[in-house]
Amino acid sequence: MRVLGIETSCDETGVAIYDDGRGSGAGLLAHRLYSQIDMHADYGGVVPELASRDHIRKLVPLVREVMAEAGCEPADIDGIAYTAGPGLAGALLTGALMARALAYAWGVPAVPVHHMEGHLLAPLLEPEPPAFPFVALLVSGGHTQLMRVDGIGRYELLGESIDDAAGEAFDKVAKMLGLNYPGGPEVSRRAQQGRDDAFAFPRPMLDRPGLDFSFSGLKTAVLTAREQTADYPEKVADICASFEAAAVDTLIRKCIRALKQTGLKRIVLAGGVSANRRLRADMAAALRGMGGQAFYPAPAFCTDNGAMIAFAGCQRLRAGETVGLGVSVRARWPMTELSAID
Repeated sequence: MRVLGIETSCDETGVAIYDDGRGSGAGLLAHRLYSQIDMHADYGGVVPELASRDHIRKLVPLVREVMAEAGCEPADIDGIAYTAGPGLAGALLTGALMARALAYAWGVPAVPVHHMEGHLLAPLLEPEPPAFPFVALLVSGGHTQLMRVDGIGRYELLGESIDDAAGEAFDKVAKMLGLNYPGGPEVSRRAQQGRDDAFAFPRPMLDRPGLDFSFSGLKTAVLTAREQTADYPEKVADICASFEAAAVDTLIRKCIRALKQTGLKRIVLAGGVSANRRLRADMAAALRGMGGQAFYPAPAFCTDNGAMIAFAGCQRLRAGETVGLGVSVRARWPMTELSAID
């Protein structure tokens, strides 16, 4: 089955074609991704209306490019998958309408895909995918969740952030430090030049049982450090390094706690923050002592992309899931509401 995937949940337009006849590690025939970072940089964050308009401008050219790269004609496509949520409603609608229109014109089924399920399944695109069951840390600008995953659609929420997502905390720290947009990568870049023990930032909620996260207090500690540091401009790298160390340490220790609680040894890290180099290195070190194993998407598929939507959509189309001509999207959509695939 060849599936065209369309991702437009926020500020990146992704289009890809996945062929499950080639196996998960070799099934991606083509993919394109257009980022709106430069456009939103002037505003210091995503402007929803501008994001929606830009998706409209980019979708048709990207679909044409992907079809040409894959050597596909409309008759070669067996289904179309699109991100239906969660995300910005206007942005989601642009991709959903495009996908449904193409599906109708080409006479193929369409299937809505949960954005975070796409992220969760992205490591299955790799040559050595993780086997079920595993624990998943979904960590991005909008989500920080720990899930037990027993199969596609078989998700148990173990813990989540009660306030800011981890990626959101990175971005807000960057903004309060006056760093460039997008903030997360900039904080990590500055952190490489600083001392991670320069500031004693808290590791939120590690002194409590459970697997929930909180990053608002850590963010406040960074603001306090900025305001109370006389030579603050010279200490930006140290603040970034100390903040990143605290955030990563919190994530890893909750992941290890989740593995011990579930008795599992495999963990998947997915979402934009999973590309963080310190997170990957420290996670490997933490797992070494317990015989655990971590799985990640390729760096290109950590951020929003069409490949993960094409792959996830292919699994659901194979299970017989489709939608009619009506189009609906969900800005909020719990993953635990998804149906299981046998």
